[in-house]
Amino acid sequence: MIEAITNEVRDKHLLIQRLRDEIGHAIVGQAALIDRLLIGLFTRGHILIEGVPGLAKTSAVKALARTISASFKRVQFTPDLLPADLTGTEIFEPHTGEFKVKKGPVFHNLILADEINRAPSKVQSALLEAMQERQVTIGDVTWELPDPFLVLATQNPIEHEGTYPLPEAQVDRFMLKLIVNYPTRQEEKEIMRRVGFGPEPAVNPVIGTAELDSIRSLINRIFVDDKLLDYIVDIVTATRKPADYGIDISGYIQYGASPRATIYLSLAARAYAFLQGRGYVIPQDIKTIAPEVLRHRIILTYEAEAEDVTTDAIITRIFDSVPVP
Repeated sequence: MIEAITNEVRDKHLLIQRLRDEIGHAIVGQAALIDRLLIGLFTRGHILIEGVPGLAKTSAVKALARTISASFKRVQFTPDLLPADLTGTEIFEPHTGEFKVKKGPVFHNLILADEINRAPSKVQSALLEAMQERQVTIGDVTWELPDPFLVLATQNPIEHEGTYPLPEAQVDRFMLKLIVNYPTRQEEKEIMRRVGFGPEPAVNPVIGTAELDSIRSLINRIFVDDKLLDYIVDIVTATRKPADYGIDISGYIQYGASPRATIYLSLAARAYAFLQGRGYVIPQDIKTIAPEVLRHRIILTYEAEAEDVTTDAIITRIFDSVPVP
């Protein structure tokens, strides 16, 4: 069975490489970011991308959207944005005496929530129902959102002026939180060559919604050994009860990861194995993708913040202590 799934995975790899190549026309380097965006796309997992301005966060999402034959909408989050600007609203038409629903940008397949933490929490919370139930309620009517539906949000580090922390309930709905770092010296030189010295690189559609459904179904069939499922549960449980695993970090954790972390870590590990051309998950897949799944789900104490202990450091401690099967 595993061999048959692996053969199916390998059959898809020409398509995956075409996706990477097309996105690479617009983005220099950032291979890990591109692969994580593909993981979100293939698993319908919303993604939060954090980094200082100018690191091509928005460009990467726009490039991904161009590779898919689906509708795309970019929403710039600002302090004066209203919830109805996202979801839509009812408009009264005097000549008919009735209310008509005007749907908002959330009714597209891919939503780029650009600088999401520039808007206050009431606007950010307008996405809660859409991200979890994939539906929107306007007035008394609930509308189903299109499939696929994916929110790709960018944010600046919360220490920056004019930003609002995202509500915990919304942060937990993001499958992955990615941290974008500065390019290498060689990559920055290539960026300098490309930008401003010619037309903007074209990014062409590569995949349709039917092919996305096929890949999603294949990822769900990728084999995960029962011992690895136990390993995932142990990792997530260790964020809540680290003392049970002999990890002395209880004073740094206010709240551990929710059960969504267990679900998403299993699914993301399958998707990562798929991108590596395998029909089965190995422990390294889990260890590689876990920081992106867990870092925004661990709430630190004031003591941790005072001592500059990060969630990534806590995740490293957990992996160093939980036995690998």
